[in-house]
Amino acid sequence: MNYNGKKFKTQSNSVNGETSSDTVFNYNQEGNLLKGTYSGGKIKFGHLIGLVDEMGNIDMRYHQVNIKDQLMTGTCFSRPEVLPNGKLLLRETWQWTSGDNSKGTSIIEEI
Repeated sequence: MNYNGKKFKTQSNSVNGETSSDTVFNYNQEGNLLKGTYSGGKIKFGHLIGLVDEMGNIDMRYHQVNIKDQLMTGTCFSRPEVLPNGKLLLRETWQWTSGDNSKGTSIIEEI
């Protein structure tokens, strides 16, 4: 599975998360290295870096600046699912490594 050039939008997120349906992710992949940027909604700008395994799972770290000018960091594990229309859905479990260190889940869908 290759995420190069793909864009995703948040479909759902835990209440303690900052991404929303206004957040767009832009992914680029070289080999198993995934790089991405995102913004929108409560996020001024975010950056992520991760590793993609042979099943398309992503182990990533992220950092972002929110609209309160707070720098937030976290970890995320994403599992891909191919939808009937051929687009990808990523089911994610994440945890803040800043702030309250709480955990959550989110779903992002390819646009």
